[in-house]
Amino acid sequence: MINTELSDWLLDDSDPSLRWQVERDLLSAEDTIWQGTRARVEHEGFGAELLSHQDPDGQWAGGAYFPSDFTFDDDRAQPWTATTWVLKELREWGLAASALEGTAEKLESARWEYEDLPYWGGEVDVCINSWTLSNGLWLGADVDDLVDWFIDHQLPDGGWNCEWVEGSTVASYHSTLNALVGLLDYQKTTGDSGRVAEARAKGEEYLLSRDLFRKRSTGEPFDGRALALFHPRRWFYGILPALDYFREASSIDGTAADSRMTAAVELIRSRRGDDGRWNQEHRLDGDVWFHVDAPVGEPSRWVTLQAQRVLDWWDRSENVSTN
Repeated sequence: MINTELSDWLLDDSDPSLRWQVERDLLSAEDTIWQGTRARVEHEGFGAELLSHQDPDGQWAGGAYFPSDFTFDDDRAQPWTATTWVLKELREWGLAASALEGTAEKLESARWEYEDLPYWGGEVDVCINSWTLSNGLWLGADVDDLVDWFIDHQLPDGGWNCEWVEGSTVASYHSTLNALVGLLDYQKTTGDSGRVAEARAKGEEYLLSRDLFRKRSTGEPFDGRALALFHPRRWFYGILPALDYFREASSIDGTAADSRMTAAVELIRSRRGDDGRWNQEHRLDGDVWFHVDAPVGEPSRWVTLQAQRVLDWWDRSENVSTN
């Protein structure tokens, strides 16, 4: 249980999208309390603001993955304002799907920038298809074929790589975590664990066998930025979202925490400030509708929420499995 000073900082003047998760995950509030806060996401703060930017055709910024005014020879960084990114944020903030009634049907007419493919069918990118699967499950779209797509496109080493279409046969940390999140969302939404059990197990082993951040060849971090703590997470891998995935997977599967996550957990613990807060350590460039968290170098409510609930899960685990 966090102390009053930290809980006050997390709750005071915070957006409902963060507040309900603090109430549920860190304060163990009664269901009626956090569910009441979660219901406010549609009408207040970040959620209401993003909903106000939706186009009549169901999209945001006129595009599926990129805004309609973005060109591939554009010098600006990847924007985060188009449809897929907004749906991802609204879903992760806990917005009720009913607030977007009719959106799934409207997006049946939307097309990906790649090959003009239909929106809910996905395209060739692992990460894009992961978010499409999760968003479609949330909104009630027919995305069932994407589950088979992930199973069919798993690489021999157990992971996934968005560059498979360019011939890559070795998995990527980024793509693998995104694929796992989508498959877990499928299991959580449908209750069908059997269909994805083998694929998830292989993907999880890919990350766990590398302690969530190491190169198999040298034992060194595969990318120093993956050790940074940050929010929001776009496509980029990080040890904190990876641990948050395993925290949720452990709860859904009823499994023990794996000891191979110890180093990643302790890296996060070591960066907690004396006041119990964690700082924002990294932010991808690119246009946003608005920023939802602190600048780099300042205490982050979102990172603190995620880091604290990971440590709470880890520290209360009665058994940590060894492999």
